[in-house]
Amino acid sequence: MTYQTKEPHEPAQAQYDVVIVGGAAAGLSAGLALSRARRKVAVVDSGEPRNAAAGHVHNYLGREGAAPGELYAVGRDEVRSYGGIILEGQAQNVERAGDGTFRVFLQDGTVLACRRVLAASGALDELPEIPGLARYWGTDVLHCPYCHGWEAAGKTLGVLATDLDTAVHQALMWRQWCEDVVLFLNAAGEPDSEQSIQLAARGIRVVEGAVAAVEGDAGLAGVRLGSGDFVSRQALVVLTRLRARADYLAGVGLAAEEQHFGDLAVGTAVPADSSGVTSVPGVFAAGNLTSPMTQVIGAASAGLAAATAINAELIAEDTAAAVAAQRGGVLQG
Repeated sequence: MTYQTKEPHEPAQAQYDVVIVGGAAAGLSAGLALSRARRKVAVVDSGEPRNAAAGHVHNYLGREGAAPGELYAVGRDEVRSYGGIILEGQAQNVERAGDGTFRVFLQDGTVLACRRVLAASGALDELPEIPGLARYWGTDVLHCPYCHGWEAAGKTLGVLATDLDTAVHQALMWRQWCEDVVLFLNAAGEPDSEQSIQLAARGIRVVEGAVAAVEGDAGLAGVRLGSGDFVSRQALVVLTRLRARADYLAGVGLAAEEQHFGDLAVGTAVPADSSGVTSVPGVFAAGNLTSPMTQVIGAASAGLAAATAINAELIAEDTAAAVAAQRGGVLQG
């Protein structure tokens, strides 16, 4: 996604209260709240939100069906309307300065000085290495029924197994939206007796054998097995691995950690509490960077929560500085 940025109201090298890395739902929500709190805010946006491949945003009250680019364009204008700065670019590193503030280094050489950092750079979906999957990602190759179930309703659907228990769960869940569901075992193992009973009871067909490719011209046509057999499908569900975009935080000692769903490793995320507080004082995190399974409206809520926590810290810091200055003046007088 590309867009034209307005000229910043102040030089990019100015001292900011908060620099937000990431201009999707979490980052823009935080930027809006902090700008309305009269904080000097810069949002650094690479223009590559996780949901860029999707045509629409769903389950976002009041914005149902909006295109991701449209939602974020409105958000950028809202942040600007309260004096916030939107900078197109990508963060390369974050370092703590000697006075306890931070420097955010962008790939183009820009350096942003700030008192607090909010990391809201999101996550990347890493697809199984099967030819054709990436071509249809976000349109006919899907992952979340709450994001895409309504649009896939009535289609012939396949579920690609990489982890068997997860795939059985996905197949049973997607059966709520689609009557014709096929579970492709893809060398993930065989369902146990209880799983087989559940799948059969819901009319879900199980297909053995490795999946060699996903095929189609204008849209997904079906799945090619290693045996050469072809199973026609209009949509395919996959389990992606979610990788946090967190490399730029290494300079302050913050790293993404492996996340598990039961015994299954599902990706990485930056640990943070419900207010976005991380293990590094002054560095906050929100959105898919910390909670990869969160939908857009949840990411926006997390951004707001982090913004209020950041502003509370800055208020306490401003108050302490004012008290110290007053006491210093009294002593000098």
